[in-house]
Amino acid sequence: MESTKGAARFAQVTRKTNETNISISLRLPSIDASEQQEQEISINTGIGFLDHMYHALAKHAKWSLLMKCEGDLHIDDHHTAEDTAIALGMAFKQALGEPRGIKRFGYAYCPLDESLSRAVVDISGRSFSQVSLDLKRDMIGTLSCEMIPHVISSFANAAALTVHVDTLRGINDHHKAESAFKALAVALREALQSTGDNQIPSTKGVL
Repeated sequence: MESTKGAARFAQVTRKTNETNISISLRLPSIDASEQQEQEISINTGIGFLDHMYHALAKHAKWSLLMKCEGDLHIDDHHTAEDTAIALGMAFKQALGEPRGIKRFGYAYCPLDESLSRAVVDISGRSFSQVSLDLKRDMIGTLSCEMIPHVISSFANAAALTVHVDTLRGINDHHKAESAFKALAVALREALQSTGDNQIPSTKGVL
């Protein structure tokens, strides 16, 4: 993945434990709206539905994301799902750098057929997440449904974000989960938009 003049918004992260071996390259959209960046997305965690959710997140947040994970899937999906989310949060925080000239706050509602989810984010430098997706199934593909909100929370915590994500209605758990990731993506994209200045968006003067 090549970086352009938005190099300050590019990060490479590797995270290796006894349970997972992860490599990530992440490029956030340039704060310069006139700069065109071609998206490149390639994700392989070994868990198909998790790949699908990360792809939706990257696509609608306008990220370029390369992610590869070799995890202990012979045990279960927990370590791979959690650790990739942590590594992605680390990459996001690194790629963002000092949060100057951004809106900081973002929100979005995204439907997927009968499902509707809302996400509200604050690039606050403080880790907090509240995620309620109302999933009913035990599994979607080979991903435990209990891990889906945990992935969002783990990402938010590692990225030092305040995140609230709620599924407001829905029947199909695939639709509910995907609409939640899409809403998070659009909310993050809004929060990263330029305000046209170089100020830190906080009365404290620091985030």
